[in-house]
Amino acid sequence: MQREKKPSPQPGLVYDVSTQDYIAFLCSLNYIIDLFRLVVKYSDANCSTKFNNLGTSDFQQQLNFPSCLEYVHMTYQADDFLACHRFSSLPLSYSYSEIIKRLNDPNLGFKFYQFTREKLCMSHSFWTYNMLLRSLCQANLHSSAKLLYDSMRSDGQLPDFRLLGFLVSSFALADRFDVSKELLAEALCNGNQVNVIVNNFLDILIEHNKLDDAICLFRELMRTHSSLETFTFNILMRGLCIAGEVDEAFKLLSDMKSFGCFPDIVTYNTLLHGLCRIDQVHRACGLLKEVCLKCEFTPNVVSYTTVISGYCRLSNMKEASSLFDEMIRSGIKPNVFTFTSLIDGFVKEGDMVSALSIHKKMLLHDCPPNVVTLTSLINGYCRIGWVNHGLDLLHEMKARHVSANLYTFSVLISALCKSNRLQEAHNLLRLLKQSDIVPQSFVYNPVIDGYCKSGNIDEANAIVAEMEEKCKPDKFTFTILIIGHCMKGRTLEAIGIFYKMLDAGCTPDDITIRTLSSCLLKAGMPCEASHLKETIFEKQTALLKKSYHESINSDKSIHVH
Repeated sequence: MQREKKPSPQPGLVYDVSTQDYIAFLCSLNYIIDLFRLVVKYSDANCSTKFNNLGTSDFQQQLNFPSCLEYVHMTYQADDFLACHRFSSLPLSYSYSEIIKRLNDPNLGFKFYQFTREKLCMSHSFWTYNMLLRSLCQANLHSSAKLLYDSMRSDGQLPDFRLLGFLVSSFALADRFDVSKELLAEALCNGNQVNVIVNNFLDILIEHNKLDDAICLFRELMRTHSSLETFTFNILMRGLCIAGEVDEAFKLLSDMKSFGCFPDIVTYNTLLHGLCRIDQVHRACGLLKEVCLKCEFTPNVVSYTTVISGYCRLSNMKEASSLFDEMIRSGIKPNVFTFTSLIDGFVKEGDMVSALSIHKKMLLHDCPPNVVTLTSLINGYCRIGWVNHGLDLLHEMKARHVSANLYTFSVLISALCKSNRLQEAHNLLRLLKQSDIVPQSFVYNPVIDGYCKSGNIDEANAIVAEMEEKCKPDKFTFTILIIGHCMKGRTLEAIGIFYKMLDAGCTPDDITIRTLSSCLLKAGMPCEASHLKETIFEKQTALLKKSYHESINSDKSIHVH
């Protein structure tokens, strides 16, 4: 297929750099075809004297390089490069920026930058640095980006607000937090207002479980009396609450006023969520009532839903229902998460009547249930033995265009297996396999267990083979198989599964060990039983040592002040 012929460059425009330097650059990159074309063009122009200073042997070696045809596919971009290089009436700095842009390769663009800066002593504009830094970071070439940034600073160029924010976030997302902190420290020393950049960086630190680093940065901001925002406090409070350090988060709440900041509804919602995470739901309810008395703002649907969900997790459905009624009286419309929390709470209490009543209210409030809501209802039906109602709801989900998730299948498959409806459970597994859902071993385990208990080991093994096409067996899969094979007297296969279990990094429990040892002794294999116990002892000793070393640096308290 012929490439589209590109228009010839207009004559009469000045060259940017010397031909010799450009040829040296092409040689260093093995752009053999482009070098050859350059030679032909300059030879036609009777400019052969330009090449006198280039070593003849090196030049011929480059031209005769056997694999030069492999580089033909590069010539389309390089032609752009060549045309832009040879014929440019624009200022030099703009010209180099265009060349780097046309190369469309951050790594190659960085090499070109180094070539022009180091060999030709050319200076580059802010826009060249801006474009190349962004390209390198987007291509995950952060080491090159750091070198380029250092060169930019040594050339007296400063990043603007947008570029600085991009670099801090990009290096942080690439786990180069040291560079991000260095960039921020430099900006703070220069007296720049970088609140938005700081907030984004703190947010990334929290998301990457770098709470200690976030606290250190926050302390530095407090020490230097940098202009802190409510949003900054909220981010750190969220990190502390995630780590379970809710009391430290409340200390930050007390400090806000001294920095001219005032809590907003996000601040209080963060604290409510933190309290409910550590099961201090009554304390959260007290804080919610305190917020209700404030004039500046009122609780929203998130505030109420957080506390309602906390009560539901503690199975305190009386308080959850009371708070739900108060929410309605306050004129706050519940959302899908509010209703789902209540339905799930009633289901786990075995109160299907109340769960269905909440579902009815949900529809009356014109709030369509999602997959989590309907899966909770299916779970409720299965818990009271109404598996067919659960299956009907699965079909209803399809009619409502609500896609089932992995847990929907798991609930129904487990319920069918408990009812000894193994074939129907197997059919659901096949349906799961046809979907886009990535399965996990816990969905397969009830069916494998059902077939093992019914003595159909071959069918159980067949399902394991199906499972291994999509996911790996877990500890429970191996345990089910070992016990199942032992019960059928298939001792050698049980031993094989046992060692496969160890190789997979799964530690067998006492029941598995006793069952297999008993099976080996009954089969007249005492040596194998003894070796089994020795292997387990070595495995447990290694795990205890690892656990001890991991616990040395754990349980550290976190303090912001």
